[in-house]
Amino acid sequence: MKEPLHLAAADCFALAHADHTQELWGKAHVIDARSPGEFEEDHLPSAVNWPVLNNAQRILVGTLHRAEGAFAARRTGAALVARNIATLLETHANALDPRLPLLVYCWRGGQRSGALATVLARIGYRVAVLEGGYKGFRREVIRQLPLLAARLRFRVVAGRTGSGKTALLAQLRSHGQQVLDLEAIACHRGSVLGADPLSPQPSQRAFETGLWSALRRFDARVPVWVEAESKRIGLCTLPDPLADAMRGSPCLLLAVAVEVRTNFLLQEYPFWIENAQALHAALLRLQPLLGSATLQALQAMLACHAYQDFVRRLLQVHYDPLYDRALKRNYPAHALRVLSLEQLDAATLSRTAQELGAWDPLPASALGTEPGGKSLHLDPAAQGAHEGIGHDATFE
Repeated sequence: MKEPLHLAAADCFALAHADHTQELWGKAHVIDARSPGEFEEDHLPSAVNWPVLNNAQRILVGTLHRAEGAFAARRTGAALVARNIATLLETHANALDPRLPLLVYCWRGGQRSGALATVLARIGYRVAVLEGGYKGFRREVIRQLPLLAARLRFRVVAGRTGSGKTALLAQLRSHGQQVLDLEAIACHRGSVLGADPLSPQPSQRAFETGLWSALRRFDARVPVWVEAESKRIGLCTLPDPLADAMRGSPCLLLAVAVEVRTNFLLQEYPFWIENAQALHAALLRLQPLLGSATLQALQAMLACHAYQDFVRRLLQVHYDPLYDRALKRNYPAHALRVLSLEQLDAATLSRTAQELGAWDPLPASALGTEPGGKSLHLDPAAQGAHEGIGHDATFE
């Protein structure tokens, strides 16, 4: 009689096989047997949720275990699990390719995944249970993140708010470069106004799983481009090993005039212009930093729809000083290369990405030159703002 196999997380997701193990099981063939609430907080990449107990049933069984003991909880749980597995088979089993292996897991690789995997194996599917379940997988993510960060060579793109960093990264990816998009993984643009109203942020665990999934796919022989993010991206926090690796990497600083950045931001953040009430609420959160007089002036600009003036003023009094201080703490001047961009249109960013594809960090004596050795022409405001950049160990 067929029985499911048992696989250890360390073997299943070994770094030595990082190029292909994540796809080993097929996208529809990693099955999470936990409740929907557990699945929503975090799950293995590409997993689908087959809950053998729903949220309410899981609470019921847990309550019974505490009140009446393990036997009563298992008796009730077994009946619920049996009915749920029957429903899951009727609704989902047709999507499974019997020729491909299945990986099933629950919280600790125990009773929930074991029950589902046993039924699937008896039917004839090629099934393996992940030993240690999600907890075992989570231990591997925590163990591997520092190793993955250490083996990669990062190229950091910095620049004041509205400098087109994310757009440049997208162009670099389209030109075949490796790009780690932290904001996409965090579902946040990294500021008070950076939340995506249509995409809630992942949990910290899900954020770290997303990082793990992205980092393990990169070729360590090729540089990885990444934006110079703060330690916190909305509600998500960068793991220290990754943040430290980025801060120790060569950094390209984009210098863009404030008018160009203002126009770019108005195009990039239409939601806030179209939703004045939400913008006012977000602005109120900045009052402790802005002061009452500045806040009132900004609110007056919004009231009369002077969006150009509003964005320019907010950059000058808040975002630019904040970014400059953070950059000064984290990237020493000798590690920076400053690249001035006069426009942020798609053609300019595409051309810049193509040139940067062949960039190797220049020696410190070459500060002020761009790839190919041409002299960089910074606008005076940008040059003055970025002089005297120092070093510190933290990034706020």
